[in-house]
Amino acid sequence: MATGDIERRALAIELRATGRRLEGYAATFGVEARIGNFVETISPGAFAASLASGRDILALADHDATKLLARSKSGTLRLSEDSKGLNFSIDVPKTQLGSDVLTLAERGDLGGMSFAFRTPAGGDEWSGNRRTLRSVELHEISVVSAHPAYAGTSVNARMTLPPRLRLARLYLETV
Repeated sequence: MATGDIERRALAIELRATGRRLEGYAATFGVEARIGNFVETISPGAFAASLASGRDILALADHDATKLLARSKSGTLRLSEDSKGLNFSIDVPKTQLGSDVLTLAERGDLGGMSFAFRTPAGGDEWSGNRRTLRSVELHEISVVSAHPAYAGTSVNARMTLPPRLRLARLYLETV
């Protein structure tokens, strides 16, 4: 890949529900993914510079800029790194798109999470046909309905339950 090209990666998901919020992992560290003719992994800290930069990162449906779900600038998208990967929390809007995404999440019909990024100079390391992402410029994360490239990511859609059912929780998983 040429430095500067925007790349996209789709990932497997797990699903839970709270109010109108989706939570989970848009990327996981150390998980191998076959991308065309090479194998790629993401190193811990790969998103740190992007998160520290204050860049406005979007949450979209299917990488479509007309299907905006949230953004970091407004606080409706929260991102952080932990030992597992790139964690996210999306306050889903009360729009038709938001309702559709929540319905698909609750049913377990979503295909995964994805992220779009650029690799800055020195941000990746190649060894034969193996690529390790060490630092990326994150542009957006997406809820996708297609098949994932990476396994091990998760989306958690949490739903507030009526008082008589508060002890119950709905956990849905997709692969």
